[in-house]
Amino acid sequence: MNKSLLSLLSLGLLTVILANGSCTKSAAPTTTTPAQSSSPSAKAKPGLITGADQTEKYVPYLKGKKVAMVVNQSSTIGGKPSVDSLLAAGIQIVKVFGPEHGFRGNASNGAHVGDEVDAKTGLPIISLYGKKKKPSKEDLAGVDVLIYDIQDVGVRFYTNINTLRDVMEAAAEHNVEMMVLDRPNPHGYMIDGPILDMKYKSGIGQFPIPIAHGLTVGEFAQMVNGEGWMEKGLKLNKLSIIKLANYHHDMPYVLPVNPSPNLNTPQSVMLYPSLCLFEGTIISQGRGTHMPFAVLGAPALKGKYDFTFTPVSIQGMSETPLHMNEVCYGLDLRTYDVEQLRKKRQINLSWMIELYKAYPEKARFFDSSYSKQMGVIERLAGVADFRQQIMAGMPEAEIRKTWEPGLKAYKEMRKKYLLYP
Repeated sequence: MNKSLLSLLSLGLLTVILANGSCTKSAAPTTTTPAQSSSPSAKAKPGLITGADQTEKYVPYLKGKKVAMVVNQSSTIGGKPSVDSLLAAGIQIVKVFGPEHGFRGNASNGAHVGDEVDAKTGLPIISLYGKKKKPSKEDLAGVDVLIYDIQDVGVRFYTNINTLRDVMEAAAEHNVEMMVLDRPNPHGYMIDGPILDMKYKSGIGQFPIPIAHGLTVGEFAQMVNGEGWMEKGLKLNKLSIIKLANYHHDMPYVLPVNPSPNLNTPQSVMLYPSLCLFEGTIISQGRGTHMPFAVLGAPALKGKYDFTFTPVSIQGMSETPLHMNEVCYGLDLRTYDVEQLRKKRQINLSWMIELYKAYPEKARFFDSSYSKQMGVIERLAGVADFRQQIMAGMPEAEIRKTWEPGLKAYKEMRKKYLLYP
């Protein structure tokens, strides 16, 4: 075992949570009580440690087992790719499954990703963002443990949670044990937005949750299992979660690795829950620039705003962005104080209201027939009335009132699955 892994093995701070069943062998990780039921310590705590970095909690258990991993570029142990680190630790990894953007995270948003062989390790990589959405019986044949280790950003329309549900479903169907290496939610402090009306279920919204759900991937996995969100009422009897150490939902967290090509700065990650709604409008969110999800604008806003940017084709980020090669006028949010979002614990609706009012051709603002690069606002917002609310000039406070009943019920349901305060 290399030196970095040996040092990680000395960290032992928290144990594994087992949900809805236990592993069958004596070396299985043990069960603990969810964090919210214990009183907080008055003593200073060490820094945050991800589930993946607590190798002492799961590497011994994986010895002698055939392991498959669902990972991408955000999956690291001690700053190195987790696949490489676990191979160096003597773990028998037999295959890798890659989500949207691919195993190495270099595919554009929504781009088809095919199967391949990893040049570095020689491992087969099976894409789960193309023709296949979940592992097949053949893919999981001989696999003892399926590990999910991907950084999420805590937003309904970020597709990693869809992949999480899909691989859980495959593991349940084929009786394969599953392990989640938990990672922080950079928006764990926020539970906001309308609850998805399942009538608008799509690839960017598959669960009856708000835009910002306030859960880590480990907690979300428990919710998927507990709420019966897998096909045919499937449940995972063998789901283990390697908890984060020293984490709470209000904790600020700067992602050490960009989670996807168009979330390429800490600022874009923090603005994403608010700005991704604009994908259902004629307003560019900066795709086709090197500042995506940090600017907003459109050609028709010329004369209304001084700030400009021009989307162009950028390989691996956005090959055919909205308003390609056209000068867009709008808002520069690169220096916006994102602490305002943390203080309010809300997505920012004022930008949507402002730009709709400023846009001269209002009939085109939400008209997705204008461009293939525009999404449908009902799928992004998750409800039918958001479009009408903005068009009618409804005040933000009134819009939010329509969200309150759903959010209240969701927050109550969420309590059952919390692992952290």
